[in-house]
Amino acid sequence: MAAVLDRGWPLSTTTSTTYGAVLVVLTIGQVVLSLGAKLVYNLYFHPLAAYPGPLLARCSRLWYTNALVRGNLPFVVHQAHEKYGEIVRIAPDELAYIDARAWKDIYGPRPGRHEIPKDPNFYLNTSVGDVSIIGADSVRHGKLRRLLSHGFSERALQDQVPIIQDYVDLFIARLRVLSKKPEPVDIVTWYNFFTFDVIGDLAFAESFGCLETSKYHPWIDFMFEVIVGGTYKRAADHYPLVGRLMKLLTPERVKQGVAAHLALMKHKAMHRLELKTDRLDFMTRMAAPDSGLTPEEFIASADTILLGGSETTATLLSGITYYLLKHPAVLDKLVEEIRTKFSSEEEIDLVSVNTLDYMLACLNETFRLYPPVPGALPRRTVVGEALAGSYVPPNTTVAIYHWAMYRTGRHFKRPLEYLPERWLKESWFEEDDRSVMQSFSYGPRNCIGRNLAYVEMRLLLARMLFSFDIEATPAIEGWLDQKVYLLWQKPPLWIKLKPRDVKLRPQVVKLLEQSEQPSAT
Repeated sequence: MAAVLDRGWPLSTTTSTTYGAVLVVLTIGQVVLSLGAKLVYNLYFHPLAAYPGPLLARCSRLWYTNALVRGNLPFVVHQAHEKYGEIVRIAPDELAYIDARAWKDIYGPRPGRHEIPKDPNFYLNTSVGDVSIIGADSVRHGKLRRLLSHGFSERALQDQVPIIQDYVDLFIARLRVLSKKPEPVDIVTWYNFFTFDVIGDLAFAESFGCLETSKYHPWIDFMFEVIVGGTYKRAADHYPLVGRLMKLLTPERVKQGVAAHLALMKHKAMHRLELKTDRLDFMTRMAAPDSGLTPEEFIASADTILLGGSETTATLLSGITYYLLKHPAVLDKLVEEIRTKFSSEEEIDLVSVNTLDYMLACLNETFRLYPPVPGALPRRTVVGEALAGSYVPPNTTVAIYHWAMYRTGRHFKRPLEYLPERWLKESWFEEDDRSVMQSFSYGPRNCIGRNLAYVEMRLLLARMLFSFDIEATPAIEGWLDQKVYLLWQKPPLWIKLKPRDVKLRPQVVKLLEQSEQPSAT
């Protein structure tokens, strides 16, 4: 027999099949044993083994990834916090926090120590990667933020308010025309038109033309596909062996949307880079010849400003409209405040809207119950850290989920109810820990556009509720049943508008007169 084998004669078919079957069994057994050992290690011997959480989350990434791709992650994390406490293990190497101390410990300034770096799985799986202001390391971030700060300064904001008012005028004029028709209005669409036009003007010195044409710019259609595409990439990165397959399963429309978005962004940003203007806007210092920015950094930062300065503001405006319509007593109280304060549209400006205390309370309560970014902005430890009173080893992802932080009874009384009065410091809510609400994030990486966002929201909301009576339609029921892929996947919000007989701004009157003129043929 040995001689036969030495001459290279083949084994019999039966013997070959047997050997093959044994090899398959051994391979499967090895994989099963390896996986089993990994699961046992994650459950009992991992440095995070002492932290509580769902069983599947503690032993594997399946719990996390399943919720991520289904658009349910913030909601299931909230449920986990309600069951397991203030620090929850949501993956073998990841912790979520609703302990109030975590804001400072994870995101706050750290004198004498480096900041906890951003989690690369989250920030590198965006259309702009690590060259934008949100993905840059701490040193580069500081430089980019200093350049951007000129466009968000008090002086710049004063210059920008007249531009914002022009778009509010156009918004009001368009809605007054629509309000004469019997059909309801999808106010989500019109809020998006407004915020994208404003950010287009303030970042690129030209509007997207949404309010003018009553149509979405193609860029806006592509943008959400970019966000969903980043979610698929994040999920794939957790499974290197099947990552290629998961990427192949990414819907074709998402791939095409990402490619189209990048092409449009590059074109728009390079046009702004070459534009000569004396106006102080968001990109003025970044576009200066001595800025030191590469074209890639300029394009990436422009992309970040577009998304951060438009979609999130439109989301909050949509949310507050929904909650006001679902709570008529709150709507009546806010309307009374606005209409008692002002007798004409001209009186509603940057200074006067700051006196609307109840409006601010309503906005804050909407931020709490419907945060524009309901999920987390995760960090990744490099060394061992003491976070919220507990030791966290290196290479651990740590984060605060806004949805979970703001909806827990640990911080707010009657946490699931829409109660703006809690922000007026009435005694019944004195035990609420309002400091945990950091809607624009916390620390040196917080959102630079906070003041601008409040100006836009206050001006637009005050003008709309002064000029119109708004009513709900049956179609708003279930509006909050939304998916989250970093941002909310918002459905239409159909409302009815009844124009009031009020003294309009001259610009609005002029726009209305123009809309009534017959088109040239």
